Amino acid sequence: MDLKAAFERFAVWLVMSRARTPRGPTMTAGGAIPMRDTPPDLAHRVPPGQVLTDKWPVLTYGLTPRFDPARWSFRCFGLVEEEVRFGWEEFLALPRTEIACDIHCVTRWSRLDNRFEGVSIREIMKRVRLRPGARAVMIHADPDYTTNLPLEALVQDDVLLALKHDGRDLEPEHGGPLRLVVPKLYFWKSAKWLRGFEFLDVNPPGFWEVNGYHMQADPWQEERYSDQETRAMQTMRAEAARKLRGR
Repeated sequence: MDLKAAFERFAVWLVMSRARTPRGPTMTAGGAIPMRDTPPDLAHRVPPGQVLTDKWPVLTYGLTPRFDPARWSFRCFGLVEEEVRFGWEEFLALPRTEIACDIHCVTRWSRLDNRFEGVSIREIMKRVRLRPGARAVMIHADPDYTTNLPLEALVQDDVLLALKHDGRDLEPEHGGPLRLVVPKLYFWKSAKWLRGFEFLDVNPPGFWEVNGYHMQADPWQEERYSDQETRAMQTMRAEAARKLRGR
């Protein structure tokens, strides 16, 4: 069984078992996770194939990294005129904003009406001068995690570098101290433990994309897995691989 299939099988079992039983794996925080049918008045907010939960399930591949503010930094690098780097105190000093959004996990749960507080992507991009040709970004996060986005998906008005959720500091198991929030895409694109943006002229796959997840991850199109990708997406993967091999 490949990595994608194993994780998906575990996640589906986890979601369904938490709907039936009061206790379960320690990977899931907060006790039972009750699932509920989607009320008709909320159907327009729940993508196909998703089930509502009022709690926030924890699904992580690997261990939760330890946070050391003295060693932490966030970088914007790659196809930029000059690398931009923030230490922890510098990042905390940036202007804050708050968004309200729904989140949708590829493992088929959705949680509505989340409030995230943090630094808008627009605030970050004010400080970054991209070089010609930059059209994608590789998201870097601890521990050695990556996920990819087209540049236009990153710079949406609702994209946030989140420090708080529902009024409280992000817990480590949910990506604290800093995670990306990209509300329009499946939540694996919203990388936990965020550490940097690498701007590129190609759009290579990140960790889960290499292991079979979709390059774009639109929940309304159910873009869960790479075998659903269009010929254009497959060509993009091949182009990125070819260019990276030539470097």
